[in-house]
Amino acid sequence: MGGTTKGEQRIGLLNGFAAYGMWGLFPLFFPLLEPAGAGEVLAHRMLWSFVVVAVVLLVVRRWRWAGELLRQPRKLALVAVAAAVISVNWGVYIWAVNSGHVVEASLGYFINPLVTIAMGVLLLKERLRPAQWAAVGIGLAAVVVLTVGYGRPPWISLVLAFSFATYGLMKKKVNLGGVESLAAETAIQFLPALGYVLWLTAHGDSTFTTEGPGHTALLATTGVVTALPLVCFGAAAIRVPLSTLGLLQYLAPVFQFLCGILYFHESMPAERWAGFALVWLALILLTGDSLRTARRTARLRADLVASRTVAGSPEAEPTPPARPDAVEA
Repeated sequence: MGGTTKGEQRIGLLNGFAAYGMWGLFPLFFPLLEPAGAGEVLAHRMLWSFVVVAVVLLVVRRWRWAGELLRQPRKLALVAVAAAVISVNWGVYIWAVNSGHVVEASLGYFINPLVTIAMGVLLLKERLRPAQWAAVGIGLAAVVVLTVGYGRPPWISLVLAFSFATYGLMKKKVNLGGVESLAAETAIQFLPALGYVLWLTAHGDSTFTTEGPGHTALLATTGVVTALPLVCFGAAAIRVPLSTLGLLQYLAPVFQFLCGILYFHESMPAERWAGFALVWLALILLTGDSLRTARRTARLRADLVASRTVAGSPEAEPTPPARPDAVEA
């Protein structure tokens, strides 16, 4: 990353803004697909996403990874789990947006980093820094406040947060590129999705060919809408530091939240504002701690490189320091 030019970093930032901006504006897209139900939209998203990524991989002739994946049953099983949990995530999100729960859906992606940290502790036995513990504690308090505010646990937010955190964990273990990973997951989703669409058609419940060519085209574009942000994200990930991507990730739930409040005019009583404020406080703590840690790590790395450079230079070897107190710690 240190060798990345300013021009490359600018391209990376633009791609990052594009990726998270598109994800953040999804609440404006899915209502356009009505009267298709959430299940039908989900099935078409799976079908057309596979078509899009298959075409991309054919164009770039990048299929070697597929043979390697098929020879690794454990890795293939992890891809199947990832496909299952992202199906749950997509389905709940589409239903939430088209049912007037955009704000609650946005909360799921606000608390996702906190859930990811909690899963790291519980599943990977990771050790947290004090600021991270504080952020997770405040996040739990926020869930309690929101439960009181909604009169029920914010289950949409929790399902979205836990399913996406699980998806991230599976992707980390599988370690495939963005397009390749989506291709593998949608390949697993393809036959069940196709079967569901054919079942809807046989029962006269499919809207794909009954609502006009515009509706048909919109359902078909779900593949592009799914794949394009991933392509932009991949372009950003190789050009900008992870700390920058960590900040950009909050753009998506911010845009979703603003869509819910300003465009869909969803209600926000005081207790919900209080819950969201606690979540935002937790994220501020988490982000500040991450930035401090990243700067400290970068300084240590730079010091280590500098010390190795000095130790390895011919000029430094012949004569030791004149006084013991002249040696830096």
